[in-house]
Amino acid sequence: MKVLVPVKRVVDYNVKVRVKSDGSGVDIANVKMSMNPFDEIALEEAMRLKEAGKVTEVVAVSCGVTQCQETLRTGMAIGADRGILVETTAELEPLAVAKLLKALADKEQPQLIILGKQAIDDDSNQTGQMLAALLGWPQATFASKVVLEDGKVTVTREVDGGLETLALTLPAIITTDLRLNEPRYVTLPNIMKAKKKPLDTVKPEDLGVDVAARLKTLKVVEPAKRSAGIKVPDVATLVAKLRTEAKVI
Repeated sequence: MKVLVPVKRVVDYNVKVRVKSDGSGVDIANVKMSMNPFDEIALEEAMRLKEAGKVTEVVAVSCGVTQCQETLRTGMAIGADRGILVETTAELEPLAVAKLLKALADKEQPQLIILGKQAIDDDSNQTGQMLAALLGWPQATFASKVVLEDGKVTVTREVDGGLETLALTLPAIITTDLRLNEPRYVTLPNIMKAKKKPLDTVKPEDLGVDVAARLKTLKVVEPAKRSAGIKVPDVATLVAKLRTEAKVI
């Protein structure tokens, strides 16, 4: 069984992002980049399925600039068998990524696609769902437990009211939540081995996909700074301030 795991190169979660002075976007010059944490969880789950003998091949995929090769090498150091980079300098929207992954899925014919529920840079939480719609595959989002057996995958997912369990027939798509697993640390020997693993590069036009932007970013601004709180002597004063100043009641 083959599993496809898309991984995204994002600003490291420990870095405080800065908005460009012209408000055109986030400044990523000389900023540490790393694999999206939710995608790390997805790759770790794929590796656990492989180590359990349920999966034979894990393929890591990334879409973006040339530097995404570093992210793929990290994925292969974690354990992916090979990597595929869809190289483009265009700013990719979730729909474009879903179309690229759909084209790769048609080519690679995986039985399972596991990806992070969202990326920490745009927080869209759209790619997995869009990909499922394009492929016509069943999907289970926000997975906190995955069991693969007898040609079916059982997924426990987190919902507002608690936990929901879904049984999907393969091929299927799973998006991962934080509590699914704890990603492993990458060891130096595995980093060295990853350098020898195959990494293929394709262009969006090779896949017949138009990645032109459908949306236009007008301006990016930092969140407004919160003013300091105040103490009130009694409930009556609190209610008065909520009514006259905050105007929420």
